[in-house]
Amino acid sequence: MSPAASRWARVFRGGAERSIAQRLFLSAAIWSAVVLVIAGVSLSAVYRGLTERAFDERLGVYLRALVADVAMSGDDAVNAPEQLGEPQFELTRSGWYWQITRVDVPIPLIRSSRSLFAARLPRLADFGMGADSTGVRRGFAPGPDGRDLRMVERVIDMGAEGQWLVQVAATTDDIELQIRGFIRSLAFAFVALGLALVGTTALQVRYGLRPLRRLQDEVAAIRRGDSEGIGGSFPQDLAPLAGELNLLISSNREVMERARTQVGNLAHALKTPLSVISNEANADASPLAEKVREQAALMRDQVTWYLDRARAAARSTMIGAATEVEAPLGALVRTFEKIYRDRDLTFALACAPALRFRGERQDFEEMVGNLVDNAGKWASARVELTAAPASAAGLPDFISIHVDDDGPGLPAGRRAEALGRGRRLDETKPGSGLGLAIVADLAKIYGGSLALEDSPLGGLRAVLRLPAA
Repeated sequence: MSPAASRWARVFRGGAERSIAQRLFLSAAIWSAVVLVIAGVSLSAVYRGLTERAFDERLGVYLRALVADVAMSGDDAVNAPEQLGEPQFELTRSGWYWQITRVDVPIPLIRSSRSLFAARLPRLADFGMGADSTGVRRGFAPGPDGRDLRMVERVIDMGAEGQWLVQVAATTDDIELQIRGFIRSLAFAFVALGLALVGTTALQVRYGLRPLRRLQDEVAAIRRGDSEGIGGSFPQDLAPLAGELNLLISSNREVMERARTQVGNLAHALKTPLSVISNEANADASPLAEKVREQAALMRDQVTWYLDRARAAARSTMIGAATEVEAPLGALVRTFEKIYRDRDLTFALACAPALRFRGERQDFEEMVGNLVDNAGKWASARVELTAAPASAAGLPDFISIHVDDDGPGLPAGRRAEALGRGRRLDETKPGSGLGLAIVADLAKIYGGSLALEDSPLGGLRAVLRLPAA
């Protein structure tokens, strides 16, 4: 494949990643350039043909004048013909020449213009040039000074008065100068026209795709939670799409609400029998009753965990859910300051402004609350909570929440175990062992992650990464 073909192949292979605006602009620009080039080449060829025909006509006028002189002069044709009215024929090697030759005698009789200066013109017949219906030959031949000449010639048969070859030739410099001047003017005009077409194409694409950009902004506002539907009027081509999107969003909300209701009903339906079983077991002190109480409590925790996970999964797919980060974090800090007041723990918060979580506030509070509660259980004197943007080139926007404590920390080999469901690494601390597992599962449902690291405070750092709105 040639280098040019390879470049075009790369252009079209990369078309799938280009925006509609880029595709429209590039296609219009490329086709405009192709059309202008074809038009320029065609016009240049037409102009060259017209110029050469006009030049041939001019030479033909001189040829006919010489033929007329030959016809009237007869045997005296070798004498000087009448003045042709062209001074170039009188200037030596001017590039304009005529020559009259009697060709039916052993020694040709030749009469030529002064400009030939004892030189001779070649015959077009010797170059294989054919004559037209009038007996005139036209073509290019080398001149006496090495320049190409445009030549016309004709053989005149005058019977007893002989056969005469009449030739007129002129340099093509004038033709080439005219053609080059025309091509320069045409190129300048077409470049200006091409730039104008590119500019108008860019304006047309920008104006034509403005409704699409507005629709994109409306959908982005819904995703961020700033709007509940697509508003405003759109062109006939986009209005049905905007309406269908609004119906889809409304249907999504209805499905989520039904899922929430059904999950809530299921929670009540399961918790009531478990409460009855626990109450009955509490009235008995036998080993069997103790085992029933233990298993009932485990079932209650498991039911709560799975129902919460189902609710979170339903909420995470709801379009347009968004939560401000700073306010719930501040509320959590104040809450845990009261909870751990007797231990005199310090809770510090550092939150970047205008952070928003793409999800439900309830789930956000549950995830961060579990992390802060876990840090409070193990901290000696201080818990730090930090929230900041965490974006990478080419990836969706995220927020990163760090929860640090100055407790004993956790060895790296046991951190994966700590994220497992129901794993309590220290039975002396209260809890069911589901807190970190719930956070990890909720973060995963929303497309985020939870990781445990060493904290700068000397204890454990929990890194919660969530999608930003």
